Amino acid sequence: MSWRATPMFKTGAAALLALAAVFPSLSRAEAFDQGMDTLWEVLWHQSGTATRVVRWEEDLKVRVYGASAATKKAHTLKALRDVAAEAGLKVIDVSDAADAAQQANVSIEIVPDSQLSEAQPCETRLNFGAETKIDSVTMQMRESEEWRCAYHESMHVMGVRGHPEGSTVLSYFATKVEGLQPLDKAMLRAWYSPRARGGMTPFEMLPILADELVAILPDKAKAKQSRDRYLSRTVQEMQAFAQGQGDIPMIVKRCGKSTEQGIRYGRMEMSYFLGVAYLQGASVARNDTQAVSWLQRAANLGSRPALAQLGAAGASLAGKS
Repeated sequence: MSWRATPMFKTGAAALLALAAVFPSLSRAEAFDQGMDTLWEVLWHQSGTATRVVRWEEDLKVRVYGASAATKKAHTLKALRDVAAEAGLKVIDVSDAADAAQQANVSIEIVPDSQLSEAQPCETRLNFGAETKIDSVTMQMRESEEWRCAYHESMHVMGVRGHPEGSTVLSYFATKVEGLQPLDKAMLRAWYSPRARGGMTPFEMLPILADELVAILPDKAKAKQSRDRYLSRTVQEMQAFAQGQGDIPMIVKRCGKSTEQGIRYGRMEMSYFLGVAYLQGASVARNDTQAVSWLQRAANLGSRPALAQLGAAGASLAGKS
């Protein structure tokens, strides 16, 4: 199984992140909310559905090859090393090994400009058997665009799949592409923190991302208050979405195509994610009744993971009675 990240140009100005230390005219609450909007969106596929956490469980053995590889490799590896360092992983260059293609779990090809379009100058494909652990990655970048693709695609290599608006190299090409922004580092530290694990659902991961944002803001007491309000508001919004109430959330419109089929699938997935949230006490207080209700809703919509969770939850609750 694989996942593909395909950057492209996005019309309209991207919403700029407003951290209090950078834009003091905004309130601390606004700064936190804008930062969290970016971190929340990184948990969403381009298809408009929320995603699970997938990440590496081993160091990266990297092969850089193709047109202009000799001149582009140093910058490409620097970007990947900067990103991997935040995750606590090593990058080992195996490009010159006789069996590089067999050794590498990350293969990066610098291709002629004619091979990819201007609207799609680079792409990354994650390969995994289950949506938990990355097995291997392949990446392609146009030789004339490597300079601005390298950090963006390196974030995808680490398993961070969204394309959020805001001050991040993951934005559809942000103005700053030569290094990681504070939010990029926060994402990576959260993704690879001891609290996180492969396969985590969005509401399990969201508090970890929120805590990393709190850590980089100056007034942590105020940020923690904003954190709790944001989590509560987000859960309420996603519950309404899962139930088909009100308008489609802006995050779905912003990161996806909002097709009728996609929205139906998204509601099923969100019902499952809410069930897991209430079952685990993630982003919400644990509530077994709510958990079973949301998991049953997801199962009725066709979710096999929800059926499995219902079986496990039923056995656990029976053991407590």
